[in-house]
Amino acid sequence: MTKTQYQTKVVLIDAHAILHRAYHALPDFTSSKGEPTGGLYGLASMLIKIITDLKPDHLVACYDRAEPTFRKQIYDDYKAKRPKAEPELVAQIIRSREIFTALGIPIYDKPGFEADDIIGTITARLAKEKDVQVVIASGDMDTLQLTEGDKVVVFTLKKGLNDTIVYNEAAVRARFGFAPKLLVDYKGLRGDPSDNIIGIEGIGEKTATILIQTFGSIEEIYQAIKTDKQKLLAQGIKPRIVELLKANEEEALFSKTLASIRQDVDIDFVLPARTWTETFDSTPAEKLFAELEFRTLITRVKKLASSNNPDSLVEAEREKTNDESEEKEEVWPEALTRELAIGLWLLNSDLVNPTQADLVNYTNQADPVKAKEKILADLKQNNLLKVYEEIELPLIPILDQARNRGIRVDRKLLADLSRDYHRQLVELETRIYGLVGRAFNLNSPKQLGEILFQELGLSAKGLKKTAGGGQSTRESELVKLKNAHPVVSEILDYREIQKIVSTYLDALPKLLDQTDTLHTTLNQIGTTTGRMSSSNPNLQNIPNRGQAGLSIRSAFVARPGFELLALDYSQIELRVLAVLSGDPDLIEIFRAGKDIHASVAARVFGVKEEEVTKEMRQRAKVINFGIIYGMGVNALQANLRVDREEAKKFQENYFASFSTIKNYLDGLIVEAGRLGYTETKFGRRRYLPALKSPLPQIKAGAERMAMNAPIQGTAADIIKLAMIKADQDLRSAGLSDQGFLLLQIHDELIYEVKTEVVTEAENLIKQDMETVVDWPVPLEVSSAVGANWGQLDK
Repeated sequence: MTKTQYQTKVVLIDAHAILHRAYHALPDFTSSKGEPTGGLYGLASMLIKIITDLKPDHLVACYDRAEPTFRKQIYDDYKAKRPKAEPELVAQIIRSREIFTALGIPIYDKPGFEADDIIGTITARLAKEKDVQVVIASGDMDTLQLTEGDKVVVFTLKKGLNDTIVYNEAAVRARFGFAPKLLVDYKGLRGDPSDNIIGIEGIGEKTATILIQTFGSIEEIYQAIKTDKQKLLAQGIKPRIVELLKANEEEALFSKTLASIRQDVDIDFVLPARTWTETFDSTPAEKLFAELEFRTLITRVKKLASSNNPDSLVEAEREKTNDESEEKEEVWPEALTRELAIGLWLLNSDLVNPTQADLVNYTNQADPVKAKEKILADLKQNNLLKVYEEIELPLIPILDQARNRGIRVDRKLLADLSRDYHRQLVELETRIYGLVGRAFNLNSPKQLGEILFQELGLSAKGLKKTAGGGQSTRESELVKLKNAHPVVSEILDYREIQKIVSTYLDALPKLLDQTDTLHTTLNQIGTTTGRMSSSNPNLQNIPNRGQAGLSIRSAFVARPGFELLALDYSQIELRVLAVLSGDPDLIEIFRAGKDIHASVAARVFGVKEEEVTKEMRQRAKVINFGIIYGMGVNALQANLRVDREEAKKFQENYFASFSTIKNYLDGLIVEAGRLGYTETKFGRRRYLPALKSPLPQIKAGAERMAMNAPIQGTAADIIKLAMIKADQDLRSAGLSDQGFLLLQIHDELIYEVKTEVVTEAENLIKQDMETVVDWPVPLEVSSAVGANWGQLDK
């Protein structure tokens, strides 16, 4: 966006609106200190984009205030339907001012007024200056009423944070069909649900547009009604609408007042003598972004400083030329970088997949040899050297071999499945359109929301909303509506099949090599818990239940002369819990070889084990795994679909039966709070700075992690140790060229083994997995052999 004929460009930023959009558009990022930072990251990123794209001479930030505005004072229901801001958002609104200060952007606000009113006032003053162009950067459309030719334009967000649009006066006219100044009259007639401005009930977008296009402002519309009502009727305005207008003149004018941005706020505003580009120093922003852990933004803000300073650009280019050969030498050896990345990840597991830049930043060393000295010293100091040397490093060649070997895929079967599932999608579309009475874009959340909540009239009570204020149509929300209308189940089925088609059936063939082999990557530093992840593609997410998952897995086949061998730990996390807690009753259940879920059900429901029903066992299973993941009463209630009192009783009965577990879990939280981390049985650490967070939700989440991390992490360590032991024993038995690890899926290992030695390999690996640790609780492993992955799901 160029300056066109204007010498000076001033960008006025609606700070609250942009932060609000960023908060809802990005994931719930949290710093290592437990501070929520997702909205702050989005805001900072957006500001850099604004500066880069718009190239302003001056920037000004305008803020809402916490005090009631004049609109709230004259109309208590103003914005009353908006949900209360979450504590995480409030904390980031407060902190966001530091970002503007660090970027050298002045802040304006005024008690009793909104940011829009401050923007309107500054705009009115600058509009008098002949050579000044005003660009209003906002996250909503309210400020469109201020546009004036190309002199005052609005830079706003269409979707997310990257899809932006600029409205000048012509663009506003093209979109709405009338001048920008009449937008307040438009809202006065039809209202604005987002601000709870009532307007005139019964007048919608179409009628309001016709009235304004024909007569102009609300005052002019009422003048026409009072002088010659026939003028309205002649324009096709129905008598009912005329009567609505006559009966609601006061409401229309009042709504217009609420929608009108003030341009007369008493503020001391003066443009600085020097431009922002002349005074900007990136140092404060770099320091703040480092504190907030915005690593990528530090680089961007440095470039911003360079681009604003011609001298630094020349110097940067000179340095680039002089140091070009040296720069090439700075790339560290790949193998060493990988080993050091594992070490850094052990020291800070929140830093998944660390890069060379992360290593340099942590060690403060550009020399990889010196960086290694620092990493090893810190691993030793934190008692992590054993995990590093005995668990993680020996895995490297094993995982590389698995990737290089790859798993063979039946391309024809995938194609057949794709055709079948595409046919099912068409059939589902037809049924859905029949149930709602018309065709629409099933992949448009907006259109789907209109169908469900407006045309079908389904209740949205208790459902979450999108960042834009519309009703969410995510799967988690649609599930709540399954019993409200038959079409909801069909839509959920459509989405499930569509995901299978796009993620697997149509995508996998593109990833196969010339021999129809898929080479997925098993990543040992891709999670915070110590578990491995799978990428390019992620095979751990293939559905493990239902016909769809079975069909996809059946396309993964053994090579000629080989069989696939799967070995799966049975309830390993519950066995880990028994050992770590030392609970004698839980240990005895496993030692006796009993059904853990049935045994727990008998205790929780107060019946004999032989009296446990299928439903009781299923509920006990939910409780068993819920305890591991720190599930509270509310979560148990939701998962068991019982009332809160019943869920509370189940939890109390569980802890009464296994009191040692309750003490163990409570102790984990206390100890993690004291040390700042939890440990697995083997010494792997998970640092949890969020335990000190002042925000209850963040702290509660960290406490759940403190309970789960030692259990899940210990299970991860066990399966890694089993992989190492099996690899060693296959070599010792002379089977290393006949049996190959292909995949690790959660608690399951999948090998490809020559048919004639598959039984020998099965017995060897199974024994290794069951005896890798000497515990009072036996580890049980189930195994299966088949020609394809689908046959292993028994």
